[in-house]
Amino acid sequence: MTMRGIAWLLVLVTASSLAAPASAPMMIGENIYRHGVLSTGEPLRGERAAASGVQGAAAACANCHRRSGLGEVEGVTLIPPITAKYLYSAGNRSAYTDATLARAIREGVGSDGRVLHYLMPHFRIGDSDAASLIAYLKQLSSRPSPGVGDATLQFATIVTPDADPLRRRAMLDVLEHFFGKDNVFSAGQGPAPQLSHRFNPLPHRWQLHVWELSGAPDSWKAQLDERLRREPVFAVISGIGGRSWEPVHRFCEESGVPCLFPNVDLPVVEEQDFYDIYWCKGVLLEAELIAARLQSSADASGGTPAEGRRVVQVYRRGDIGQGAALQLRGALSSRAAEVTDRVLDPGTDPTQVREAFSDSRPGDEWVLWLRPEDIGSLPPQPPAGAVVFVSGIMGGLERTPLTPAWRGVARMTYLLDLPDRRRLSMEYPLSWMRLKQIPVVDERTQTDTYLACVVVAETVGMMGEDLVRDHLVEMLEMHLGRRLVDGHYPRLGLADGQRFASKGGFLVRFPDAQGPRLVADGVWSVP
Repeated sequence: MTMRGIAWLLVLVTASSLAAPASAPMMIGENIYRHGVLSTGEPLRGERAAASGVQGAAAACANCHRRSGLGEVEGVTLIPPITAKYLYSAGNRSAYTDATLARAIREGVGSDGRVLHYLMPHFRIGDSDAASLIAYLKQLSSRPSPGVGDATLQFATIVTPDADPLRRRAMLDVLEHFFGKDNVFSAGQGPAPQLSHRFNPLPHRWQLHVWELSGAPDSWKAQLDERLRREPVFAVISGIGGRSWEPVHRFCEESGVPCLFPNVDLPVVEEQDFYDIYWCKGVLLEAELIAARLQSSADASGGTPAEGRRVVQVYRRGDIGQGAALQLRGALSSRAAEVTDRVLDPGTDPTQVREAFSDSRPGDEWVLWLRPEDIGSLPPQPPAGAVVFVSGIMGGLERTPLTPAWRGVARMTYLLDLPDRRRLSMEYPLSWMRLKQIPVVDERTQTDTYLACVVVAETVGMMGEDLVRDHLVEMLEMHLGRRLVDGHYPRLGLADGQRFASKGGFLVRFPDAQGPRLVADGVWSVP
């Protein structure tokens, strides 16, 4: 078990010892279902005919039936739901009872006496633990989640105070038109969402609450806790951040609220978290792409860089490039090369940019984590013999203001499909924005926001009556990779343990002295 798993188990044990007796079976049942750990602390064990057994985390029910208990489809295999709503009602079989369900868990025999699918293990579990597991299944996903009303679905979007004002407005323009301006509420003004007492999910009216944060990041969680208390929502959709998103990420994980596709270029990388889903790793993925290229160049030259050659990173302190630089340094830790940083003070002083190149050496490999205003302040000529990498996200993608001299040596990270290849798929969001008369001021932000809304709407439409937060995430995982039109991205996909839908990118170069034309310098790569 990992240290994180041990810590989680200690939390469960401590909580169990402090909880009221009535809650103990439920907590035991949850630990068996999610983690494959029995009340004694021993691993749950399961056996399959003519196959190796499973135990512990590998035997946990949630692996197949998912956290929600509502099952999934894997290829041509249907993993059935095992919540009380489905188990204790008759369908193409007789309804389960507690006794027949316990038999199914232990012996793999269904309510009608037929042998269950061979993938279903026979679990070694005592009477007390079986009763706790069954009690847990009876309440699992038994009600709609907070934010689900009889006729409404409540969502929130989160805006951090350091978000770029232009991108903030661009995102909100799309959200307001998608939800309808009459359904968008901010500054605490709006209806108080209520939990439904019955299932009547279609049609739902979608409403959006704009949660604008203020102050320092260490105060954001308290603000979000209060907003969620006053305005319980089904999920957070889109959103926008600047230098820090981690407090928002942690809030969503701890609160169990899905946070779906925020516009964040420095996300939190915790693939084993559940509720936070991003389009891509942003500048951290750019760092991985650059590291892979540098390593391949070293391999081609015999495995070690030329003597005296350095990797020199330039970034502004406090900007997202600082996190990217740290990621690149870590990725290059096994490579025999000197990595040095040129850290610029916050602001836009152009002299600092030029001074960063004052001690350049022939053959240095430069990595520029810079915004357009700093790129416009680069020296007239790049260092002699330099290899230059530029962050596309920070620099402005195809509109990065490199001079002709720098264009000749620069390779830029590009996490989208190439412009000529995505023209058809981009017609869908751009046509919608033209129809809604939304000015396109930041194409990437607005397209990603639109795509987030469409994907979530498609997923909710597939959920039927089972409008619970965990199932929303699970259905999104299943649905996303099946879409044919994905805006900027050549391919998207999610799975359990994957929180980034797009996983690769290009390195590109500018073939012309000016203009936005790009060509790939290699194939689409997943580091």
